[in-house]
Amino acid sequence: MASALTDKLTRLVKEMRGQARITESNVQDMLREVRMALLEADVALPVVRDFIARVKEKALGQEVLGSLKPGQTLVSIVNRELAATMGEGVADINLAAQPPAVILMAGLQGAGKTTTTAKLAKHLIEKRKKKVLTVSGDVYRPAAIEQLKTVTKQAGAEWFPSTADQKPLDIAHAALDYAKKHYFDVLLVDTAGRLAIDEALMKEIKDLHAALNPVETLFVVDAMQGQDAINTAKAFKEALPLTGIVLTKLDGDSRGGAALSVRQITGAPIKFAGVSEKIDGLEVFDAERHAGRILGMGDIVALVEQVTAGVDMEAAQKLAAKVKSGDGFDLNDFLSQIQQMKQMGGLSSLMDKLPSQLTAKAGAMDMDKAEKDIKRKEGIIQSMTPLERRKPELIKATRKKRIANGAGVHVQEVNRLLKEFEQMQGMMKKMKGGGLMKMMKKMGGMKGMGGGGMPKMPF
Repeated sequence: MASALTDKLTRLVKEMRGQARITESNVQDMLREVRMALLEADVALPVVRDFIARVKEKALGQEVLGSLKPGQTLVSIVNRELAATMGEGVADINLAAQPPAVILMAGLQGAGKTTTTAKLAKHLIEKRKKKVLTVSGDVYRPAAIEQLKTVTKQAGAEWFPSTADQKPLDIAHAALDYAKKHYFDVLLVDTAGRLAIDEALMKEIKDLHAALNPVETLFVVDAMQGQDAINTAKAFKEALPLTGIVLTKLDGDSRGGAALSVRQITGAPIKFAGVSEKIDGLEVFDAERHAGRILGMGDIVALVEQVTAGVDMEAAQKLAAKVKSGDGFDLNDFLSQIQQMKQMGGLSSLMDKLPSQLTAKAGAMDMDKAEKDIKRKEGIIQSMTPLERRKPELIKATRKKRIANGAGVHVQEVNRLLKEFEQMQGMMKKMKGGGLMKMMKKMGGMKGMGGGGMPKMPF
C-alpha cells in the first residue's frame, strides 16, 4: 500500500476526528495538509485540484456544520471523495459476447502485463468458471512467450504457442481461430510493450485491436510509476478505446499517485489490482474499500475474504474435533497452523488490511523477520521424522542436533520452537472441557502482546 500517503492521511484523520467545531479556518488547514500529502504521493495536479475543491464545498456545507460530530463527518467526506476519484464501487469485467470473448492486455514493458494475464486467467477460471486460452503477441522481448507459457500453466489455463519470427497479427488470428474451434470462453492476448511510448508500438496495438475487436481492452499500469503512469495512461487512452485499468504492484512501497489519478485521467474504470507476486494475487478493485485502506481504516472485508479463502475448513474442523476428544495436539497440527498462515498470504498481506491503529501496535514488529521466522519453523518441523512429530517428548539432545542440521539452524532454534509448541499445546488442553472462557478472561487481564505469561502463537 502507499505507505507514505497512508501515514499522512491517517494522522490527519485522527486530528479531524478530534475537532469539536468545524470552521473555515481549520478546514483550510486540513485541506492544505491533504493537498501536500497528495502531491507528494505523485497524484496528478488536476486530480488534486478537483478533489480538494469537492471536499471543501462539502466540508463547508450544512452536512458538516450541523453535525454533532463534525470531525467524523469530515473524515467520511474525505473517504467518500477519495472513492469517487478512483471510481465508485466495483466495475466488473465484461464477458457478454459470442465466445470466445477477447481481452486485449496493453501497457508498457515492465508493468507486469504477462504475469497479470496469467493472474486474470486464474481469476476467470476460479471465479467465473470459464475455459481460458492465453497467447503472447510479444515477439520482441526475449523469453516473453516462454514466460507466458510458464505462468499460464501455473494458472491452470491453456497456452497457445507462438514464435518470435511470427507477426503479431498472424499470431492473433491463429489463436482466435483455435479458440473458436475448441470452444474457449475467453481468449487473453498479451501484447508487446516498450520501455517508452513510440509510434511503432501504438500502430501495432491499434492493428491488433481492429483485427480482434476485443470486448475488453485493459491497460496494465505499474502503481509505483507515479507521474509517469499518468502520461502513459493518456497516450494509451488516445490510441485505444480502453475499457478498464489493472493496477499492478499495489503491495509495493509506492507513493500511490497512480491509483488516485489514473481513473480520472483516462475515464476508464480500475477493474483489478495486483496485490502480490503470487498467481492468485489479483483482486477485483473496489474504490470504497481502497479509499478506506489509504485513510488507514483498513479493509476488514478483504481480510475476511482472504482468511476464508486460505483456511482449510475441513482441516480446521478435524483439529477442533481432535482437541475436543482429548487427543494430543502434536507437531503435525502445529505445522498445519503455520502452513495455513502462509496460504492466507502471509503476515504482511494480512497486516496491510488491518486499520492503522491496530497495525501501529505491531509497528515494532519486523515483517520480513517474522515471515522468515515462520519459514524457519516450517523447516525445523519438516526435518523431524513422522514419529518425532507425533511424539515430541522423544526429541532429546542427539535428535535436536540432527533436526537442527537438517533444517540448517542452531539447536537453540529447535529448543525455541519446542517451547512455543508446548505453550500452544497447553492452550489446546485448556480449550478442552470448557476451559476456553476461563483462559480468555485470564488473557484479557494481561497487558501487552505476549506479556504476563501469554503463550506465544506460531505466527
